[in-house]
Formats: sequence, C-alpha cells, structure tokens
Amino acid sequence: MVQIRRQVAVSESLKLNTPGRVPFSVEFMPPRDDAAEQRLWGAAEAFHDLGVSFVSVTYGAGGSTRERTLRVAEQLASKPLTTLVHMTLVEHTEAEIRDLLRTFADLGLTNLLALRGDPPGDPNAEWVQTEGGLLYTDELIKMVREMPECEDFDIGIASFPEGHFRSPDLEADTRFTLQKLRAGAEYSITQMFFDVEHYLRLRDRLAAADREHGAKPVIPGLMPITSLRGVRKQMELASAALPKDVENKLMKAANGDEAANREAIREVGIEISTGMAERLMAEGAPDLHFMTMNNVRATQEVLHNLGMAPAWGPGFGHDMVR
Repeated sequence: MVQIRRQVAVSESLKLNTPGRVPFSVEFMPPRDDAAEQRLWGAAEAFHDLGVSFVSVTYGAGGSTRERTLRVAEQLASKPLTTLVHMTLVEHTEAEIRDLLRTFADLGLTNLLALRGDPPGDPNAEWVQTEGGLLYTDELIKMVREMPECEDFDIGIASFPEGHFRSPDLEADTRFTLQKLRAGAEYSITQMFFDVEHYLRLRDRLAAADREHGAKPVIPGLMPITSLRGVRKQMELASAALPKDVENKLMKAANGDEAANREAIREVGIEISTGMAERLMAEGAPDLHFMTMNNVRATQEVLHNLGMAPAWGPGFGHDMVR
C-alpha cells in the first residue's frame, strides 16, 4: 500500500517559524501549455528556496482545469510544498463533488479552499445552481466535515474586503462569511485589494460580529502591480475598484504612454505593493498571500524590499535567479 504523505494544515503553517517577519504564500494557476508548465516549475522551485509557507492552485470555472489542477497540486505537494487546492461548485453535481473530495483525500491533498466559483465564460454573469449540485459554499464545507475520508482536511474560504459584488451590503457579506467559518472553515484568504483600510475594516467587522469564529485568520491577498492595463483588468474581473490615488500614481508613471514607460509603471507598482505589505505586517496580518500569475520576479522584489528575500538579478545568488 502506498504511504500518503500527510500535508501540514495551512492554518497550522501560519504558526510555524518562518525566515521572514511573517509567513508568505503564493497562488499558482494550472499551466495551459508546455512553456507555461516550465515557468510554473521554475517558480515553484524558487519559492521553495525562498521559504514559502504554502502554495495554492486555482480551479477553473466549471472544473475546466480539474485534471491539470489535480496533477499540478500532486506534484507540488511532492516537492514537498504545503499545497492548498481550490474547489468550486460550478457545473458539478453533489456526487461529482464527493468523488473529487475522495480523490483529494487519496492523494493526501488535505488543504482545501472551498469556493462557490464564478460562472464559466463571464464571472459577472448570473450564478445558476447546477442540477443535483450545491448552492452555497457552506454546504460544501459541511459535506467535507461529514465525510470520514476527509477528517484530516483543513478548510479555507474566500473573503472580500470591499464586500462580494453579489452581497447587498457589507452587513450581509459579513454574515455570509461567518456562515462559512461557523460551518468549519479555519481561515479566509481575501480577494485582492489595493486599500489596506478595506482589509482592516473586514477584519474588524468579523471580530465584532463573532468573537470566536470572527477571530480566525484573515490572510490578505496581494497582487504586485507590474502594469496599469493588467491591474485594471484584474480588478474588473474581481468586480472591485482600483483606488484613485493608486491609479493616479500609475498614470503619472505612464506619462501618457504605457508601452514606453512600462518599467516606470512597474517600479511604482512594486513600491505601492511593498507599502501595502509593510502596513499589513504592522497591523498583524498572519501571512502575505501573493497572486503570482506563475511568475517569480515581482513577488521576490516585494519580498526583498521587506527584507524577506535576496534581490532579483545576476550577482545575488544563482539559486534565486529564475
């Protein structure tokens, strides 16, 4: 019988010793082709060397990357890296979800990020329940907690500093988030944001509404800014707003020509992301979770600015240059 390596729980990894001032973690996407796959494994090796706390692997709408997600997650876990697998409800029946959870358990992938998921094709389209499927994330969490095969699972959820766009208001959003935490989730990872006050107010709302479950770790989700067009697109997909002061700084760096001034934009973007991370650490964030798009450089530059990684580039250590 094959011995399955038990994963460190993400909620426990936040308490372990870390080479930096706080733990950091990264998000990967399943690669679309061979070149992208090589870039992913290079990034995984680099972040392993840098002492990443855990890595997460996204799951495409409607399970469109299901097989790749499983394969990539299994390989990451074998490196070994503490690996968090995203799981959504979109276009899956309850029976299919149970089968997938058993597969995760068989592979030793016991860290799960439970998500409702976006409709395929258009993340802002109306959300339609799959016939025979589940409607809400807390139903998925309860299913996991009731399955004997999943007794070792450590569950995280998404949280939304500016409120989820489908929630009528912040009070309702807080209530929905707490429902998932009470159902058995141990922590949340936020949607990306660019105003630290939104993160702090989310944390305050949860703690004020429920002293026990609202005190569970809220991990900030950060995307280092490397282009104006890119960050605008990501915020559009997230149905969130880029703060005016951030946009103005980037536009000033662009000076009317994004293509010609992309390095200036990048420099300002990394500076903004570093400042956010500094503030978050000062405010007691339990971890910094970077959306990497399977690249290393921008995240490593922010970590270097924080004193948590070598500088990027030739002459700063062969192992760190990818």
